[in-house]
Amino acid sequence: MGHFDDETAIRHEGDGRWTTSITDRWNIGQTANGGYATLAALRSLSEITEQPDPMSVTTHFLRPVDAVGTATIEAELVKRGRTVSVGRASLELDGRQRLTTTGAFGDLTRDVGADGAVTVAQPEVSPPERCVPRAELDQGVELPILDRVDVVIDPSCARAGGSDRAVVSGWVRFADGTDPTTMALTMFADVFPPSLYPLMGSVGWVPTIELTVHVRRRPAPGWVLARFECDDLAGGRMIETGSLWDSSGALVARSRQLGLLLER
Repeated sequence: MGHFDDETAIRHEGDGRWTTSITDRWNIGQTANGGYATLAALRSLSEITEQPDPMSVTTHFLRPVDAVGTATIEAELVKRGRTVSVGRASLELDGRQRLTTTGAFGDLTRDVGADGAVTVAQPEVSPPERCVPRAELDQGVELPILDRVDVVIDPSCARAGGSDRAVVSGWVRFADGTDPTTMALTMFADVFPPSLYPLMGSVGWVPTIELTVHVRRRPAPGWVLARFECDDLAGGRMIETGSLWDSSGALVARSRQLGLLLER
């Protein structure tokens, strides 16, 4: 197994309970990346729904996942269907509930109806070798997660405060060469700098209140292209919309995130 599968693995303890080991290798600063923190809950929901692909995932982050050790997941089946099954899960660490997740799961290799030409066009982005590694950006926060994922940013949005648009685009892949999966797309949707960075400069850690990811297809091997835009900022609360495309150019996920732009 690669780092991703190994470090998001779960152990079934019976009676709707699982455990997982939380590591700081996927941290943004002192806090676990939200997409990584959600994965153990998603794996429990895949088991309880008996479906392989998370098609719709909504996670509310109640408290930061800012410790390491054994976490407990409790999951329940809400509805079992032939094409879509729904479950709910929560993650507890050090006696405190950290997040809750609702997921609709299915099998994305099975067509269930019409297939049309309605999609989101892939944007023009510099190839990965011409992009700027995220580690070189002035972000105001340590990024241990960059030992686990390669994230590179298009030069047009790689300079803090260097753009008149709140847009970040670039590429992501696992650093160890593991192929992307539908499970990984939830994490990939949460590993880029905040889209406010090129507009407002170094904004540090922007904690997520809620993250929703709609997975559209199983991704092909290789780099995943991403584009994120903050389309609403009011009172320190930002909304960001994202899209992910695989190496074949197919749209594989859409995301919507509500986050906090905290006073520095």
